[in-house]
Amino acid sequence: MKKLVVFLLGILVLSTTALGFFGGGKDTLEKIKKEGRFVVGLDDTFAPMGFRDENGEIVGFDIDLAKEAARRMGVEAEFKPVDWDGVIFELKSKKIDMVWNGMTITEERKKQIAFSDTYYTGEQIAITRAGSDIKSISDLAGKVVGTQMGSTSYFALEKNPVFSSVKDVKKYTSNVEALLDLEAGRIEAVIIDSMVGRYYATKKETKEGKDIFAFVDDSLADEYVGIGIRREDQTLVAEINRVMDEMKADGTFDTIYAKWFGR
Repeated sequence: MKKLVVFLLGILVLSTTALGFFGGGKDTLEKIKKEGRFVVGLDDTFAPMGFRDENGEIVGFDIDLAKEAARRMGVEAEFKPVDWDGVIFELKSKKIDMVWNGMTITEERKKQIAFSDTYYTGEQIAITRAGSDIKSISDLAGKVVGTQMGSTSYFALEKNPVFSSVKDVKKYTSNVEALLDLEAGRIEAVIIDSMVGRYYATKKETKEGKDIFAFVDDSLADEYVGIGIRREDQTLVAEINRVMDEMKADGTFDTIYAKWFGR
């Protein structure tokens, strides 16, 4: 009898697990509709995708997209800043519903989570101080380079042939910290997403109006950006793709894009 009870309990656990895996997406979308909100995990220093303005409000390209998507779904978007190095753990542990923050689609990440369709393309680039002798990626040899922890910037550098000859790689919690160290001369280059790097570079000038940062001539890798969602949440993936397609078709996506990147 005891063995039978254990056996039946085992079947119940397996059944529950199976339902959670195969039906999780539908349940998540239903939960979002019922609660009237979805929770977006993000690095709130990742301008212009998602960052805090002078009033402390979270703003950005991805923020505007997420809010508009939520409106079309009949819900609201809530934003939860997280440590980027642990953002996938936050998603898989269901503390957030999605990662909408300029997240590069990679094969390694696809083994852990699902992605929406690509909505932005960019590059991994190197930024230096203006006047630096670093003019190409190969010139990073013998230099001290900074990247954000857990970012695709580090992995793009790691896969490049120059990696073995880089003097040191310093990892930072945020790109802002890395760029501050670059400006102060504590490191010689920063590997960063082009969308972020070019945004910050345009904001930094000397009192005489001269650029503080410069870009090397070539890039480390192309990248394709999507919205990270749990693998079991396929109905949520489909819904996000639907509203994003709708936004692109009626011109709303282009309007938001122009606001943050120009035409």
